[in-house]
Amino acid sequence: MEPIFLAYLGIAIMTGMTFIGSSYGVTIAGNAVIGAMKKNPDALGTYIALSALPSSQGLYGFVGYFMMQGFLVESISFLAAVAVFGAGLVLGFVGFFSAIRQAQVCANGIAGIGAGHNVFGATMVMAVFPELYAILALLVVILIGQAIPAIA
Repeated sequence: MEPIFLAYLGIAIMTGMTFIGSSYGVTIAGNAVIGAMKKNPDALGTYIALSALPSSQGLYGFVGYFMMQGFLVESISFLAAVAVFGAGLVLGFVGFFSAIRQAQVCANGIAGIGAGHNVFGATMVMAVFPELYAILALLVVILIGQAIPAIA
């Protein structure tokens, strides 16, 4: 296998998995909004804020691509390609699962707000925790990107 193929496979996993996780997560939260709107249509602004949170993991995948883009050259070494692939695995899978889990937290908060409870602030705080791991995965991608020139 050519090293460049392995590197691009890592990029595809990185972006594809984070994009899929975010779109799935936004759908989970959006479905909760539809149900909550029937009970409390006046809270649309808070519903939108909570339903948009899982989209950030897709943005992290996009940022990760830009961090690795400079290494995607035909002459990439096998070791550098493995590093790009590993970075893609880390961010892809963490972003995928954290977006879905964050969406489930947000959906519960949306349902609570729809039922008339004042849980927006608590939901935002709890939704940050799954997001934290996507941020850490992006930091791993950045650190791997900084280490690649030393191994290439």
